[in-house]
Amino acid sequence: LRRLDLLTAEEAGQVQEASSLPEQVKAVVDVLAGKGSYASQSLQTFIETTNSQLYLHITVYEPMVQKHLESLQSYYGNGLETGPLQRLTNLLLVEGLTDIQQKEHDFLQIEATKGLRNVSKSIPLEKLFLPLSKVSIPPRISVTIGVAGIGKSTLVKLFVYTWAKGEINRDIIFVLPFTFRELNTYEKLSAERLICSAFPHITEPNCISAGAARTLLILDGLDEFKTPLDFSNTVVCTDPKKEIQVDNLITNIIRGNLLQDASVWVTSRPTAARQIPGGLVDRMTEIRGFRAAEMKDFLDQMFLDNRDLSNQVLHHIRANRSLHVMCTVPGFCWISGSSIAYYLKNSTDQSQETTVVPRTLSEIYSYYFKMALSSDWPEKPRETLRIEQAVNNSKKIVGSLGRLAFYGLLKKKYVFYEQDMKAYGIDLSLLQSSLCSRLLIKEEMQSFTAYYFSHLTIQEFLAAIYYYTAAKRAIFDLFTESGMSWPKLGFLNHFKSAVQRSLQAEDRQLDIFVRFLSGLLSPQVNKLLSGWLLLKDEHNSFRSQAISFLQGCLNTDYVISSRTVNTMHCLHEIQHMEIAKTVEEAMKNESLAGMLTPVNCSALAYLLQVSDVCTEETNLSNCLTYNVCKSLLSQLLFCHNLRLDNNQFKDNVMELLGSVLSVKDCQIQKLSLAENQISNKGAKALARSLMVNRSLTALDLRSNSIGPTGAKALADALKKNQVLLSLNLQHNIIKEDGATFLAEALLNNHRLTTLHLQKNAIGAHGARKIAEALKQNCSLRELTLSSNSVGDNGSVALAEALKMNHSLQSLDLQSNSISSAGVTALTAALCSNKGLINLNLRENSISKEGGPAIARALRTNSTLRKLDLAANLLYDEGGKAIALAMKENRALTSLHLQWNFIQAKAATALAQALQSNSSLASLDLQENAIGDEGMAALSAALKVNTTLADLHLQVASVGAAGAQALAEALMVNKSLQILDLRGNSIGVAGAKAMANALKVNRSLRRLNLQENSLGMDGAICIATALKGNHGLTYVNLQGNHIGQSGAKMISDAIRTNSPDCVVDV
Repeated sequence: LRRLDLLTAEEAGQVQEASSLPEQVKAVVDVLAGKGSYASQSLQTFIETTNSQLYLHITVYEPMVQKHLESLQSYYGNGLETGPLQRLTNLLLVEGLTDIQQKEHDFLQIEATKGLRNVSKSIPLEKLFLPLSKVSIPPRISVTIGVAGIGKSTLVKLFVYTWAKGEINRDIIFVLPFTFRELNTYEKLSAERLICSAFPHITEPNCISAGAARTLLILDGLDEFKTPLDFSNTVVCTDPKKEIQVDNLITNIIRGNLLQDASVWVTSRPTAARQIPGGLVDRMTEIRGFRAAEMKDFLDQMFLDNRDLSNQVLHHIRANRSLHVMCTVPGFCWISGSSIAYYLKNSTDQSQETTVVPRTLSEIYSYYFKMALSSDWPEKPRETLRIEQAVNNSKKIVGSLGRLAFYGLLKKKYVFYEQDMKAYGIDLSLLQSSLCSRLLIKEEMQSFTAYYFSHLTIQEFLAAIYYYTAAKRAIFDLFTESGMSWPKLGFLNHFKSAVQRSLQAEDRQLDIFVRFLSGLLSPQVNKLLSGWLLLKDEHNSFRSQAISFLQGCLNTDYVISSRTVNTMHCLHEIQHMEIAKTVEEAMKNESLAGMLTPVNCSALAYLLQVSDVCTEETNLSNCLTYNVCKSLLSQLLFCHNLRLDNNQFKDNVMELLGSVLSVKDCQIQKLSLAENQISNKGAKALARSLMVNRSLTALDLRSNSIGPTGAKALADALKKNQVLLSLNLQHNIIKEDGATFLAEALLNNHRLTTLHLQKNAIGAHGARKIAEALKQNCSLRELTLSSNSVGDNGSVALAEALKMNHSLQSLDLQSNSISSAGVTALTAALCSNKGLINLNLRENSISKEGGPAIARALRTNSTLRKLDLAANLLYDEGGKAIALAMKENRALTSLHLQWNFIQAKAATALAQALQSNSSLASLDLQENAIGDEGMAALSAALKVNTTLADLHLQVASVGAAGAQALAEALMVNKSLQILDLRGNSIGVAGAKAMANALKVNRSLRRLNLQENSLGMDGAICIATALKGNHGLTYVNLQGNHIGQSGAKMISDAIRTNSPDCVVDV
């Protein structure tokens, strides 16, 4: 610049004094600006001649980028819908398409999976095109899948608008969003013309094709593309200026032959996404449906002015399990919400004869169409017509659109253009009507106008209405558009043809269509649409025969598939549910054994999806055979909590279940196979599946015969499996070797939290091996080793482990021949252990000498909450030692001392402890002869104790005097909730005292006075007392010599005096 005399030496010096490059540039510009236009023009000439790239960047590139940003902000800012969009800012990170996503209709996917995916990873929208780790690279090809109406296009709009505002992915210079609707209008395109035709302001597309600027190419709606992508026969093209077929252009871009430096983002419904080979996809994400709170927010947004209506709609949706699942999809939720709201608004104005609560899919859509056809649409109609004119116009429009919808469905065509409208004889002027605008969305672009139905199901319902109407008069097969086919006369023949086509279709795309077609034969839908789209009562001519045909489709061999389930859905739509109701009732009563015929199996498969009986648990115990289980596999796949106990299953069934657990679609989280006939071979089959399964968290194999070899197979699987949390191998004869194998697994597995090994004869050796593993394992929380002959030697080893392991919370050593030596070691460990919460030592051989050792642990330990010492040999001496420790202990909440030969002295000591102890909530002293003396001492303690809630004194030699002392305590005690006095002898006198206490006491909830010689008089006293008692919810008076007539009188009296109280007499 100095050589050109544009800057003096002094000015150049001032510029160089600026601290940073941007400030130096600003200084130069400021100096030259003061010298007039000549200097500015000279600067431009200087840059142009000395640095052409910089000149191009300033004069072309930057304005082009700015213009692009402004264009996207303007277009996508206006089109972005309001409402809850938080769901779209976090996508599920998936590893590919599951089998059901590749094969089934969107609706069937949602129904089968309950709207849930077994996916633990997610990715924020702002990181969608970033590397997942520091060592990975950004994805080139990303695919986002989602069912129809889930929000794929909304997601694209949200991303583009947020990017254009500069809030995310600033490293991307150009975002180029395209829809396949646009691409359908071209036959041939080059990569550069693709860019320039959509974005004319990009005057230098070579900067994108050459990779000079990081670019994201968005291709939205692959399922709407008119031509299937054929990657196997792609004609390679690397010239960005060469025009080729559009489908070939897309495959070349995805393969990286064109725009190889650009990132590509494709959105699609799942079934269409399978066109792209998995090997080409670097990242696949999925849009999840609504969670409960999001569904409520969505409905509140729909009915902003009427929160009460929003709550009523939500209540109705939640009451219908299958409807609630489908409403996780926003598009379907909007249709359902609108329909239910329309019903609720109109149900009070019309008779029950004409208004029915919408429960089936067809009823939901009938209400929606009735609302669209009538003047009750939320927006005011553009034209006001007489009723007759409105009906005639509606029939004409629905007929025209229905034909378009039906043949579009057959051709898998979901987007239509003006030429399509003309081809189907649709008057374009009709498309301006209010009705059309409610069913069909019109999208006007610069070079074309596209039409598509507001939701896929709207197209399917219209197609069903067209087919239903046309089938009544059609001579030839309606599925042949040309009309050239064998004659097919009568509605029923056409109905059968539609159902058979649906059953034979590989892609399942006609399933919802035939559901709607069946629904149009239901009485309720006829009531709703008669006069508008249907003739009143015309369904009566066809309904019974249609039902018979559908039932005939079920009466095949034991081959159950989604096709069979869809046929059951058709019967539901036509309102014939007798079969399903019979099977559902049997499921509730657990009486399915012997009644699972092929038809009933079909009903069972259907109920596994929709029945409330299966919501918490699917219990198919004691009713399945190999063949039935095999037929139900495709449905069992999606049961979250599955019980298959006591089915006499052998190893061949485990091969079947193993195959189910191995597939990507599997959603089984809890599986119980207790009390079957599974050997090591079956265990191996299950173990192989555990190597790859990612859903199962609990496996129950108790009471089988897997043996040491089966235990080894499962142990090897546990070394790799990082999902399973609970494993129950109770009573499986795994012996010492099996315990050894599992101990090895515990050294590697860091996920298992619960292990049940009771009744397996693992012995002291097996216990020692597990103890060694516990010194290193930090994940196991619950270990059950009862009835295993662990003995003192095994107990000592476990005690050593407890000194190091502070993660184990529950240890069950019941019935293990543990004597004082073993308990001394265990209690010594408790003095330093900081993790154990529950210790079960019942039914061992702990003598009174073990009492002081236990007492020492209780004085020191501050974490143990439950201690079970039932059925040992503590006697009064051991009991007194423990009681003294309880005066100091402030941690224990539950203490079991039943069957320990404890008498009044130990009971008195325990009573003294209760006067100061503030932590113990449950005390069990049953089968100990504490007598009235011990009872009196405990009663005195209860007058001051405020924490004890459960007291068990069954068969404790308590008489009337003890009961009277206890009654006095109950008059002042406000904490005791459960009192069990079964098997004592309190008599009438004791009963009268207790009755007086009950009139005052408000804390007691459960009272057991069974077998207490109350007689009729004592029972009447208790029954009368309940009139004034408002807390008791259960009382047991059985075995008190009341007699049958007396029992009825007492029972009636209690029900009258205290209706909320359950009584056993």
